This record gives sequence, structure tokens and C-alpha cells, in this order.
Amino acid sequence: MSKSATGFFILALLSGILHLSLTQDQAVTLPLIACGVFGVLFVLALIVGRRIKFDPVLR
Repeated sequence: MSKSATGFFILALLSGILHLSLTQDQAVTLPLIACGVFGVLFVLALIVGRRIKFDPVLR
């Protein structure tokens, strides 16, 4: 896992924990939105970190 993917993973976990510790109901808060954004960035960092190359020639 790359450094950026690790950072986004930690940020997603921290913002998710912050959301759970602040609210008791099912409200959408800023930490919850941040958790979703950091989660998406984590997945994108994993994909970019693998450097998947597209081979148009099917063999």
C-alpha cells in the first residue's frame, strides 16, 4: 500500500470514529461526509498505486 493510500485510510477511520463518537442518531454530519470522501480517495490511491496498464491487444 502506498503512503497516500495509508494516509487516506487513517483519515477515513479517524473521521468515522469521530462521527460515531459525536452523534447518537442517524444524522449526516461533516465527519461522515469526510469519511466517505477519504474512503473514495483511498480506493483511488490503491488503484493508482498498482499502476494497472491497459493492454488493448487481446491474446
